[in-house]
Amino acid sequence: MTTQHLVQGLLNGNRLSLARAISRVEDEAVDAAEILQVVFPHTGKAHLVGVTGAPGTGKSTLMTVLTSSYRRAGLTVAVLAVDPTSPFSGGALLGDRVRMTEHSGDPGVFIRSMATRRGMGGLAKTTSDVLLLLDAAGFDRILIETVGVGQTEVKIASTAHTIVVVEAPGMGDEVQALKAGMLEIADIFVVNKADRKGVERTVSALEMILEMREQTRSEHCGWSIPVLRTVASGAGASSPRKGDTRNRGVEQLRNAIEQHRAWLHESGTLTAREKNRFASLLETLVQTELLRRVKHARAAVGDRLIEQIVRREVDPYRAAADVVNGSGL
Repeated sequence: MTTQHLVQGLLNGNRLSLARAISRVEDEAVDAAEILQVVFPHTGKAHLVGVTGAPGTGKSTLMTVLTSSYRRAGLTVAVLAVDPTSPFSGGALLGDRVRMTEHSGDPGVFIRSMATRRGMGGLAKTTSDVLLLLDAAGFDRILIETVGVGQTEVKIASTAHTIVVVEAPGMGDEVQALKAGMLEIADIFVVNKADRKGVERTVSALEMILEMREQTRSEHCGWSIPVLRTVASGAGASSPRKGDTRNRGVEQLRNAIEQHRAWLHESGTLTAREKNRFASLLETLVQTELLRRVKHARAAVGDRLIEQIVRREVDPYRAAADVVNGSGL
């Protein structure tokens, strides 16, 4: 399939074209940059929701039920689940797609797993690129689940519009949230598995921490971070029955996300977040290109420059500047 046909299919909502385009971007194929450049003018409509938190908090199951909630509301959903890298294949372990099988066959849901590979901060290196493809494909909401590695999850703050931080009772996560910087990036706190012992203590601790932060802030941002309680089992998520207690609080979570989306638009904060998002992407692209040039330059001259540094004929700082300027190699 040619690049032109691939892009046209993606823009027309063809799932096979979308899947192939994502694979080419992930594999850094020769036409990956061209695909992204062509689809970029068609982006900017989807709302990006980052879901992060420590392992064991039930993020994946919560996202399954949240996806069902959005589908009942008539919105299309793309789910980008960043999984740990397989030590054997180098690909994603695909845990989240296995857990979200109830959405298979739904034309309004697209699920993709990505391996972290060399990515940092709980995300894959090409996460931002794949989000552009999903946006261009016309999805209303894009849910991004980070790998759940604990204290390096803050990268999601420069990737999504709304950040949902998931905690669970009895894990000490309310303390970890402070250490990991989660408090600074959260727009919504969710205490999942709220049917477990210790939920009141976890909710109270988070509310106290948020109240203390509000008292020390120099100016109010205009958005009050809610602490919600959810129970998500995934069972019966697509068509819940009246009185079903297996999934609770997810509709409130969806409403909170939509309220935050409305606030972002009304307050003008969305523009600031978009600037931050693309500033981060631009920095990543520049770093990637510079690293590529350095590797190419070193391959061209061998270890000559390294040997000069070892012999103290050139200092590493001047050498690095020369490499960046293209004059030293």
